[in-house]
Amino acid sequence: MYGLSDYDYTLPEELIAQAPCADRSRSRLLRVHRGTGDLSHHCFTDILGFLNPGDLLVVNNTKVIPARLMGQKETGGQVEILIIDYAAGMAHLDRTGLFQCDCLIRASRRPKPGSVLYMDGGITARIVTHNDRISTVEFEGGQDFVNRLKDAGRIPLPPYIKRMEGDERLDGKDKADYQTVYARTEGAVAAPTAGLHFTKELMADLRAKGVGVAELTLHVGYGTFVPVRVDDIRDHDIHSEFFTVSKEVADRINQTKAEGGRVVAVGTTSVRTLEFLADENGRVASASGQCDLFIYPGYNFKCVDAMITNFHLPKSTLLMLISAFYSREKMLAAYETAVAEKYRFFSYGDAMFIE
Repeated sequence: MYGLSDYDYTLPEELIAQAPCADRSRSRLLRVHRGTGDLSHHCFTDILGFLNPGDLLVVNNTKVIPARLMGQKETGGQVEILIIDYAAGMAHLDRTGLFQCDCLIRASRRPKPGSVLYMDGGITARIVTHNDRISTVEFEGGQDFVNRLKDAGRIPLPPYIKRMEGDERLDGKDKADYQTVYARTEGAVAAPTAGLHFTKELMADLRAKGVGVAELTLHVGYGTFVPVRVDDIRDHDIHSEFFTVSKEVADRINQTKAEGGRVVAVGTTSVRTLEFLADENGRVASASGQCDLFIYPGYNFKCVDAMITNFHLPKSTLLMLISAFYSREKMLAAYETAVAEKYRFFSYGDAMFIE
């Protein structure tokens, strides 16, 4: 269960969703019952019947920033910048008045330190240094740059979602569709996609039923797309991501556990944050910091009782996480069922409820 090949499966390319459902809450939902091993097929709105009064839904309120910038080098060659640590850039801005952060640079030839780049929207950037594939970039204008980024930047869609120049979704519908309805804290370069299925109406219905909703923040980073390149997954160095959980939220989680309710995590980002903070009794402390918890089979869950999640890439750390929550063999069998039933996969795809 520690071999990378143990987490592979065959997925027809046509099942990779390129756009969400017109009504995001009408996506499909595969219910996986760990106690009985039963699988059943539903519409996502049926989640209302699967959650009980006293359960607590824990969501990630991070907001995806338009982190892709297109432009030119001083020589005229095309260049693309992907901001991968927006939170660090904002912290640097608060300290120094300058926005400086780690980025990925795509160009025919990587510009040297000191080079000036001229990006769309009148944004000027300067390469400070390189460290392997990561470049430190300083953007001129400080707060003005932050304001310009909102208009000039593009949403950093995952590489398996294909967009061509001129596509009406590019910089249009994707800017709205690739956000959860409760997104409020800017800083992610990828959406916590399990939350994309919720509408404001469904959230209101859940609250009316007595299901609690608590928000934490984990800024999903580019590392979520970095493939595992080692044969033994235990040798993989997982990326770290900034998180914050308030005392109010920690208290609600602990009260839910004490009163016998279930903590239902929406997405693997919420799962990782809760488990990172939980003690051996499942109690969660409020904190902010960097989460670098790698969950794979053999891990003992302490806080999370059920989770809502999308279908994940083969050989990914996210597939390893849900395999730890149930079992690798049974999760892969569920994926085989989803493929046979033509569920839609990945970020804009359908969902699973594992309880």
